[in-house]
Amino acid sequence: MTESYVIIGDGIAGSSAAETIREREPDADVTVVTDEGEPLYNRILIKEFAKGKLPEAPISIHDEDWYDDRDIDLALNTLVTGIDTDAHEVYTHDDETLAYDELLVATGGTPTQLPVENSDADGIHHFWTFEDARRIKEHAEEASTSVIVGAGLLGIDLAAISAAQGLDAHYLMRGDAWWRYAMSKEGADIIHDALREKGVEPVFDSGVDRFETDDDGNVTAAVDPNGERYDAEFVGVAIGLNFNLELLQDTGVETDNGIVVDEYMRTSVDDVYAAGDLTQFHDTILSERAQNGSWGSAKQQGSVAAKAMTADDVESEVDAFRWVSSYSITHFDFPFLSFGFPTIGEDHAERKYSETEWRRIAFKDGKIVGGVLIGNLAPQSKYKQLMQQEAEVADQRDVLLRENFDLEDLDVELEA
Repeated sequence: MTESYVIIGDGIAGSSAAETIREREPDADVTVVTDEGEPLYNRILIKEFAKGKLPEAPISIHDEDWYDDRDIDLALNTLVTGIDTDAHEVYTHDDETLAYDELLVATGGTPTQLPVENSDADGIHHFWTFEDARRIKEHAEEASTSVIVGAGLLGIDLAAISAAQGLDAHYLMRGDAWWRYAMSKEGADIIHDALREKGVEPVFDSGVDRFETDDDGNVTAAVDPNGERYDAEFVGVAIGLNFNLELLQDTGVETDNGIVVDEYMRTSVDDVYAAGDLTQFHDTILSERAQNGSWGSAKQQGSVAAKAMTADDVESEVDAFRWVSSYSITHFDFPFLSFGFPTIGEDHAERKYSETEWRRIAFKDGKIVGGVLIGNLAPQSKYKQLMQQEAEVADQRDVLLRENFDLEDLDVELEA
């Protein structure tokens, strides 16, 4: 009998899975369901579109013909309303029932809304989809003042968009530094200075107590907990994601701020898999549960899930998910890259080399678990290799922090 595969979500995880299934199972029925109105696009590039630096054309990755050419059924603008894991059925908003032999959930998340007064006012934006980017670009081109909330990797994208669109911007941060869980003040100050050069003013030990609006419900200002008021015709909020887990209620699938999966993307329920940023996956490098929302990680998880879904004997046929992720920022005159899990280290080593070059490495149990590089990104591949091979090198931090260190300088045995 022909196998039926249903994939919920057409981000890079879902799309990668669909492509891999088709390569491995030429005659299978493959269906991709998404509540978005367009096929896969590059989430990394939508910030450049919102900044006004790119047109729409290069951002789309697949058109509908891509799915037709591979005999993959694509259901756009389709909301999944329920899953019956006993019956192996998926239900949609238009009363369609999709039967499956194997199911992949790759639904991602929804941006978290600030729990403050008027947080749903017109002019307050969250940045996640291409449609979000279109609205942000249109509004930013019309506004003159902005406030950004969320001192992390998505928040700084919104700050850069404000700068590129020429807005008078204030970036409100709860602590004393940007991304303070991954960076020291010394490294973060490089980012702070670069923001100021772009016309974005960081405001520390701040945040939002409430938003003010006009009579038409448009945001006009943000007021922080200190009582300071900041004019804002445009507001960007990036304080995290709420993962789309409602579909899994009463299915028996284990969740814990995400979908719990093993190193093959299998959930706690037979024939149900998950991939992408909503997974709490078993990280074979850390030997513990982890979560990661990077593009490369999601793509690899989709591929691993697809191979597991189509395998007769998963453990013998499929390589477990093992990945060191990275995330780069290209908003400034110097490059920025984070890798691994820079926020979970129990010990750190760092060094500043110039006004725009800094490095920090995070260690746990003597091993590298992540890091942040500003300026010189050349060492990243060496750090990733050490992390992949679980090398105990924390006692050799002086070597690791040499500006152009060589792996041969380390007293450690590495696989070729």
